[in-house]
Amino acid sequence: MAALVPELSVSDVRVSLRFWCGILGFSVLYDRPDEGFAYLTLGEAEVMLDEIGKGRSFDALQPARDRPFGRGINLQIRVASVTPVLQGLAAAAWPLFLPMEDRWYHRGNRGLGNRQFVVADPDGYMLRLFEPDGQRSAAPLVSARA
Repeated sequence: MAALVPELSVSDVRVSLRFWCGILGFSVLYDRPDEGFAYLTLGEAEVMLDEIGKGRSFDALQPARDRPFGRGINLQIRVASVTPVLQGLAAAAWPLFLPMEDRWYHRGNRGLGNRQFVVADPDGYMLRLFEPDGQRSAAPLVSARA
């Protein structure tokens, strides 16, 4: 189990599983259907889904009722290749929030390349899926915040 695993409150775990597993390619490591809970993995990425109003809810005092959920955060998910994920999204006619791009980010005196895109899940959680695209000297790079 990873040291940090986000647990996302979702409106309908079955709908979320169709997206996360059926389209993105995650697998259910274990679940508790009667509680609306599922623990998912894809490569080294891990995430938990918890249906609001079922089982144990940590956000009972402040439930996420209005979409999009998770405002102000996006989850970066490393995948071996973005191509099959993009193909799955296209086959499902699922819109991208930000299109596929090749992006370089500064890290000290190096530039790290990502092939990435952003998509929202059924409840509006922003997911930035990426595949690493190498490293190079950071000198000619424009800052990712520019």
